[in-house]
Amino acid sequence: MATVALTAGTALLGCERGTSVGGGPPPPSPAKPSCPTVLARAAAAVQQAEKTNRATTGPTSGPRATTGKTIVYVAQTMTNPGVAGAANGVAEAARTIGWNLRVIDGRGTPAGIQAAFGQAITLRPSGIVIGGFDPDLTSQQVAQATAEHIPLVGWHAVGSPGPSRHPALFTNVTTRVEDVARTSAEWIIAHSHGHAGVVLFTDASIPFARTKSELIKKELAACSGLKLLAEDNIPISDSSSRTPQEVSALLSRFRDAWTHSAAINDVYFADAAPALRAARKKGAAAPFNIGAGDGDPSAFQRINSRQFQAATVPEPFSQQGWQILDEFNRAFAGRPASGYVAPVHIATAANSAGATTWDPPGYRAAYRKIWGR
Repeated sequence: MATVALTAGTALLGCERGTSVGGGPPPPSPAKPSCPTVLARAAAAVQQAEKTNRATTGPTSGPRATTGKTIVYVAQTMTNPGVAGAANGVAEAARTIGWNLRVIDGRGTPAGIQAAFGQAITLRPSGIVIGGFDPDLTSQQVAQATAEHIPLVGWHAVGSPGPSRHPALFTNVTTRVEDVARTSAEWIIAHSHGHAGVVLFTDASIPFARTKSELIKKELAACSGLKLLAEDNIPISDSSSRTPQEVSALLSRFRDAWTHSAAINDVYFADAAPALRAARKKGAAAPFNIGAGDGDPSAFQRINSRQFQAATVPEPFSQQGWQILDEFNRAFAGRPASGYVAPVHIATAANSAGATTWDPPGYRAAYRKIWGR
């Protein structure tokens, strides 16, 4: 089993005719919105989510840093940008707090993840991070770690943030799927001025993804001027082979009626781009695409270059890595989990300033103050 050593290392918005949300010019708005109340609420929510200077620093109090701890981060696969981004955040925080960190790569297979988790337990660490995989894949190892009183902190390990009894996690660090789904739909409502033909890309084989897409549909349905043209079920593992063909078929079927898209992961738009380009679609024109989750560097690159993705609702990977270390520190001190959940953010070309990740301000100083570091 391989181990990985980590080294140091506003958009305008409105409801009036002619205004636009960040992420490229919207289609012409009708004189009268179809859902004025929903549109006004969505526009206000999007404006708030697009701010880059909000107070998103995390907890304001907690135990001072304990010493001499060793953490093992078991990664689903370090080729996943989100898993790797959170691991880098953990590494940065570990250097700050003065703990040792070991990263073990599960290489994306059930057998590899189980072997990585087994190796983590044999190291007898102070705590183990479940980095981006379902703990049910490693139920025996989870039970063994619990029996040996090794606290487990998840990153995107279960569907909701906070402590979990089944599986036994001290806490799980993630944004709320409800918030991400709602915000993605609100962006489409606001960007389209309440009139859009929407395609939704999902992976129904993943319960978490299926829940997210159902929540997006529910929010879109609140505006009568939005029509769900299609829900395209493509397993993420098949996205590169199937998405181009599916997008070509959708373009042939719906033509200009397809104005906006949402996807449960940004990867669909990476794979859609060749088909959109072949159809002579412009990168900064319809269909306007928003990723409902992750926000990996390639998504930011597409957004910043205005190439077939207008927005994403990104995870603050590094901030979540720091939170993971803080949660362990609370566990070691016999304190409860912090309960902190990072608020959702919408990244567009207008507010990302060329960045390739969402890194909120202020959290590093806040955690240093709590830890006395």
